Amino acid sequence: MEWVALLLFGVVVLALLAGFPVAFTLGGCGLLFAFVGAQFGVFDDAFLTALPSRIFGIMTNETLVAVPLFVFMGITLERARIAEDLLETLSDLFGSIRGGLGISVTVVGMLLAASTGIVGATVVTMGLLSLPTMLKRGYSPEVATGTICASGTLGQIIPPSIILVMLGDVMSSAYQQAQLSQGIFSPRTVSVGDLFAGAIIPGLLLVLLYIVYLLAVSLFKPSALPSAADVAEASRRVTLRRVGQALLPPLLLIFAVLGSILGGFATPTEAAAVGAVGALLLAMQRQQLSAERLRDVMQGTVRVSSMVFLILIGASIFSLVFRGYGGDDSVRHLLESLPGGAIGAVLVVMLVMFLLGFVLDFIEITFVVVPIVGPVLLAMGLDPVWLGIMIAVNLQTSFLTPPFGFALFYLRGVAPESVTTGQIYRGVVPFVGIQILALVLLAIFPGLVTWLPHLLYGQ
Repeated sequence: MEWVALLLFGVVVLALLAGFPVAFTLGGCGLLFAFVGAQFGVFDDAFLTALPSRIFGIMTNETLVAVPLFVFMGITLERARIAEDLLETLSDLFGSIRGGLGISVTVVGMLLAASTGIVGATVVTMGLLSLPTMLKRGYSPEVATGTICASGTLGQIIPPSIILVMLGDVMSSAYQQAQLSQGIFSPRTVSVGDLFAGAIIPGLLLVLLYIVYLLAVSLFKPSALPSAADVAEASRRVTLRRVGQALLPPLLLIFAVLGSILGGFATPTEAAAVGAVGALLLAMQRQQLSAERLRDVMQGTVRVSSMVFLILIGASIFSLVFRGYGGDDSVRHLLESLPGGAIGAVLVVMLVMFLLGFVLDFIEITFVVVPIVGPVLLAMGLDPVWLGIMIAVNLQTSFLTPPFGFALFYLRGVAPESVTTGQIYRGVVPFVGIQILALVLLAIFPGLVTWLPHLLYGQ
C-alpha cells in the first residue's frame, strides 16, 4: 500500500494550496487516511499508539524551548527600533560611496538576522525604512527591492536562526535513525550548536556575494546605484560615538548569544533565554518598552510559537501515518535507485525542496519532508551538519524565487504603489542566482560548512 502514502502526501499539498490551516491539514489528513485504512484493513492502527508519547516528547523537548525564546527576542528587538538606528547610521557612514546605501542595507540585514532571526519582520521593517530612502536617492526599483528582499532573508541562515533550531532537532533524530539502520547502536549526535557553527561561514559568504554584486552593478551601471553626491544629498556627520551607540548594543547581544553557544558555555535554549533578557534590557534602555508594547510582544510570541508547535504536532501525526503505509520505505527505495548514488539523491531532494518552497512554509518542509528524506540521505554517508546547512540555504532561496517567494509578498505589502510587482520580481532574480552559486560552492567545498564545527567541537 505504498501508493497510499504518496496519495496522502499529494492530498496534503492540495489542501495546503486550497488555503486550509497547515497544522490541521497535516493532522486531519493523517487521521482521515488512518481511519479509512483501518476500516479496510490496510492500515495497522497500532502506529497511532505512539502518538501520545510523541506529543509528550514535543512538550518536554528542551531544544524546542529555544523557539519561543528566540521569537520573543526578535519581536522585542523589532519594537526597540534597532533597525532604524542602524540604517540611519550606516547609510550616513557609507552614503558618499556609490552603492553605499545598498551596502548599508545588506549589513543591517546581516545584523538583524543575527539578532532577530525572523524573516518576515526583517523584510517588512527594511521595506518600510529603507525602500523610500533608496528610491528617493535615485536607486533603481529593481536593485532596491532585490537588495531588501535578499538581505531580509539572511535570518534563515545566519544564527540564531529559528529554522536552524528546528532543523537541529529534526536532523538529530534523523541522524540517529540513520545510524541505527546501519547497525550502529551507540549513535553520535548532531546538535543545534553544530548547525549554528556550520552556518556562520555560509552566511558571511552570502553577505560577501551580495556586496560584490552591488559593487559590480555600481561599476558597470552607475545610474542604478547613485551616491549621495549624485542626488545633491549630504550625509549627516558620523562620529565614532554615534556608530558605537548604534552598533555596540546589538553586537554585544549577538556575541552573548552566539558566543555562549559556540564557546560551549550554554545550550541554545539557555542562550536564547540570555538573548530574551538582553533584548528586554536593550528595549528598556532605549525607553521603548511600555506596558502596551510589552503586551504586544508577548502576544506575538504566543501566536508564532503556537503556530510552530501545532504544526509540529500535526506533522507528527502525518509522519506516523505516512510510515504506517510504508511511505518511508518507498522514499528510501526511490532515492537509493537514483543514478549517481548520494550525489544524485541530494540533487533530487534539493530540487523537490526548492519547488515545495514555493507553496509550503519552511516550517512545514522542516517537520514533514526532512524526517522522511533525512535518514535515507544520512545513511548514505553524508555529513549531517553539511546536509542541514544545504537545506537551510535551499529554503532561503525559495523565499526569494518568483512568483511565489514569501519575501516578495512581504515586501509587496509595504512597497509604495510606484514600485510594480514586476520590478520586485526582476530585482530578486540576480540574488536567486547568487543563492544558487552559494549552494554550488557549498557542494563543491563542504569544508566551508564543516570546518568551524570540527574546529570548535572536534567532530
